[in-house]
Amino acid sequence: MFDPIALRGLTIPNRVWMSPMCTYSADAAGDRAGRPTDFHIAHYGSRAAGGAGMVMVEATGVVPEGRISPYDLGIWSDDHVADFARIVDAIEAGGSVPGIQLAHAGRKASVDRPWVGGLPVDVDAFGWQAVGPSALAFPDHPVPTELAIEDIAGVIDAFGQAARRARDAGFEVAEVHAAHGYLLHSFLSPLTNQRTDEYGGRLENRMRIVLEAIDAVRAQWDDDLPVLLRVSTTDWIDENPDDNRPSWTIEQTIELAERAREHGVDLVDASSGGNDVVPIPRDVDYQTRYARKLRSATGMPVAAVGRISRAHEAEALVEDGSADTVFIGRAMLRDPSWANNAADALGASPRYIEQYDYAL
Repeated sequence: MFDPIALRGLTIPNRVWMSPMCTYSADAAGDRAGRPTDFHIAHYGSRAAGGAGMVMVEATGVVPEGRISPYDLGIWSDDHVADFARIVDAIEAGGSVPGIQLAHAGRKASVDRPWVGGLPVDVDAFGWQAVGPSALAFPDHPVPTELAIEDIAGVIDAFGQAARRARDAGFEVAEVHAAHGYLLHSFLSPLTNQRTDEYGGRLENRMRIVLEAIDAVRAQWDDDLPVLLRVSTTDWIDENPDDNRPSWTIEQTIELAERAREHGVDLVDASSGGNDVVPIPRDVDYQTRYARKLRSATGMPVAAVGRISRAHEAEALVEDGSADTVFIGRAMLRDPSWANNAADALGASPRYIEQYDYAL
């Protein structure tokens, strides 16, 4: 877990990475909307100083209506680049590789911060009309507007332009967010995509927008730097014998991963769920077992995420070949130095920054 890993021409110093987790801490409106604040700089810089090999900045909207909430980060304007460059500087000063997750929330957009309920918000609370592949609402959300073909083209272009800005800011890893019921995932799944045009129906069509978004990002990204893809490996419907709705499955995920590799994706970040409110197993390996299956079936580099909180558990996932890297989420929120503490527990060398190392 504390060996370096090379993706294209980039070497990441270890395989313990900070998972992208929304903090809902940007300004909601005005010319500061979507821009990082001092909070974000301290938040991400501290995890870098804590030893994470890569710090992945949270879901960042490629358009204003692509944010989950009005308080999310966004990178839809060239005016945002300088603010994100400050985050890059903080991550690099901590000795980590800076990554950014590019996202569009789709039908799950325009909601309040989770600690005040997370319910949909109207325009008078900085909200907007959500969009999706079809006019099908997420539970307890308004019905989204179905995207027209020309609107889909605009979304794809927005992913490319966001990647250009992210690279201008100095990020070295870009991740395309196609998980958790957000826009790209909702196109993938027949549960939420009922279109009859070239973006709906058979799997080839449902994958189209994801592959085109990858192409748009890769066209703006350096050839020697990696592009990642976050996926939900399952909607958790196929696993329920009492639910016979067509849905997104691990078998379709494997096919998507193989196609994504052809389009320039270097690693798949294997999460799950989020496309409907359904039962999810409480097993510790509820997601990591699918990461293992995805890696075995495709031979692609895979990152595991989900309920990974102890150093020896994380080490076992890399050591037994279940995954090439691990994304640490809530555990790293609780402990910014999770990576260094894990290295200590495993008998590896923590990566203290020089300002701390001399005093230890």
